[in-house]
Amino acid sequence: MTPAHEHPNQFALLAQRRFGPFFGVQFLGAGNDNLFKFAFTVMVTYQMQVAWLPASLAGLAIGALFILPFLLFSATSGQLADKLEKTVLIRFVKWLEIAIMALATWGFLQRDVPVLLACVFLMGLHSTLFGPVKFAYLPQHLSERELTGGNGMIEMGTFVAILLGQVAGGLLIALPGTGAWWVSAACLGVAVLGRLMAQAVPLSPATDPTLRINWNPFTETWRNLKLAHENIVVFRSLLGISWMWFFGAVFLAQFPSFAKEVLHGDEHVASLLLVVFSVGVGIGALMCEVLSRRHVEIGLVPLGAIGMSVFAVDLYFASRALPASGLMTLAQFFGRPAHLRVVVDLGLLSLFVGLFSVPMYALIQLRSQATHRARIIAANNILNALFIIASSLGAGALLAAGWSVPEVFLAVGLLNAVVGIYIFLIVPEYLLRFVAFVLTRCIYRLRVAGDEHIPVQGAALLVCNHVSYVDAVILLAASPRPIRFLMDQRIFATPVLGWLFRLGRAIPVAAQRDDPAAYERAFAAARRVLDEGDLLCIFPEGGLTRDGTLGEFKGGLMKLLQTHPVPVVPLALRHLWGSFFSRIEGGRAMVRPLRRGLFSRVGLTAGPALPAAEVTPALLRERVAALLAG
Repeated sequence: MTPAHEHPNQFALLAQRRFGPFFGVQFLGAGNDNLFKFAFTVMVTYQMQVAWLPASLAGLAIGALFILPFLLFSATSGQLADKLEKTVLIRFVKWLEIAIMALATWGFLQRDVPVLLACVFLMGLHSTLFGPVKFAYLPQHLSERELTGGNGMIEMGTFVAILLGQVAGGLLIALPGTGAWWVSAACLGVAVLGRLMAQAVPLSPATDPTLRINWNPFTETWRNLKLAHENIVVFRSLLGISWMWFFGAVFLAQFPSFAKEVLHGDEHVASLLLVVFSVGVGIGALMCEVLSRRHVEIGLVPLGAIGMSVFAVDLYFASRALPASGLMTLAQFFGRPAHLRVVVDLGLLSLFVGLFSVPMYALIQLRSQATHRARIIAANNILNALFIIASSLGAGALLAAGWSVPEVFLAVGLLNAVVGIYIFLIVPEYLLRFVAFVLTRCIYRLRVAGDEHIPVQGAALLVCNHVSYVDAVILLAASPRPIRFLMDQRIFATPVLGWLFRLGRAIPVAAQRDDPAAYERAFAAARRVLDEGDLLCIFPEGGLTRDGTLGEFKGGLMKLLQTHPVPVVPLALRHLWGSFFSRIEGGRAMVRPLRRGLFSRVGLTAGPALPAAEVTPALLRERVAALLAG
């Protein structure tokens, strides 16, 4: 049978029942949220005079009401998504959306602002209930190799739906005399279509059906955050995603004033900024699958952070000295070449936001315990809401202190660099994967075969030939999971590379005859890695090859298998001999940079795992040699 991930690209998922209907439900829900909210905002801003809700505060009040349920009910919704069959919950949420939109229809036709405000809160509740389901559903139906593409599609679809919803809401409510009717019909129609599509979503069994619901949102929120903190990489990823929402919220909130006061454009220019931002995030999200080669590639996260800071800072320089003028139309705006740089900066900034966020969502889904996954996503939603509120307060304080909008953008761009450096140093896996990503796409062109043999769960021992000083980095780039390495302690004396390996918690090992105590410490540390269910890689030749041939395999790996009989996966690194990082010049390495130029081809081939009971050093050497010859 053809594996589930063997399809031409992530768009092919739309034709599969396990993803297509779910994508439609998410797309329609996000679109309806924004169609309703934006139409309501335009109505109270331009078409009504409400003494207790002035136009200047309408957008803020509607946004705050929509976010409030995320703070109050995310903890409960996460528990429900873990306890209940997810399709049942999805269909209930879609019935709730129909009921809310029926009430909103009455509110629009009667121009009843309190009723519509209540509907804003209820639509926030609708989104709160759906949020944990959305991200807990994907890993139940997509393989590890599909998670990045699936999340990219969801991220792209969400931003496109937001854009289309706001455009449709603004256009429909502006229709003379009949705007309220058209908005009501559209909101109700989209809700009904979403419910029909939910009927085709396949069953998703409960991951923790015996869970007892804790209805106290405060204690449950704290419990969820503690659950997430048990895996430090997952917890830091939650903070990273929340920071992304902080970063994006600053730009989205300031587009109207940026367009009017800085770019001197009319409302169509403000809409253009929203379009560019939404499309940019969507493109970045879709690029993740190609750049990650269908794995969860968190090496893209530092790349995204760098791009976010670079183009946020350049946006400040591009917009700070634009000459004053009257409000320009869209055609007049594009008639000035300086404005093109602003649009390009904004587009690239948002593209890197997509590269930054999608791998972290996929990582959380992959690394979280299945029984707690929805509750961890719920904790993320709470953090997202808090960070969005903090961004509004922070940007508002800077503007009130006399800062200009470009200066706020500059501050956020520089702060993003500080946050990125902090995250990547306390969670070095991000930095290591980024180095591996750059090395295998710029210095080398890595081709991987048989990577399905590298287990995505459980402890395993990886055994590989040792060709160069960057073998470990190449292996990191090819593996869907972190790898701990048992490595010759002399490599730790190598400048830069040694620091990276120490940062990645590689285990230095000395020859038993040279330092028996260090030898035993290394193997004790290696056993702890296997106890924790992680991947451990060993280079059984005991050192780098000096002539490019495969050396004899030493028996140290048998010492591990005696106490930890885990599967053993043979690996073969190919075409690295003769590169800058291999020993070729009289036994020396790293003596002639770019010896083979950029983008030279290298390969990694993984063979089927061997049961521990069958393993001998000679058999493993034979398997690795066969992979090298294949």
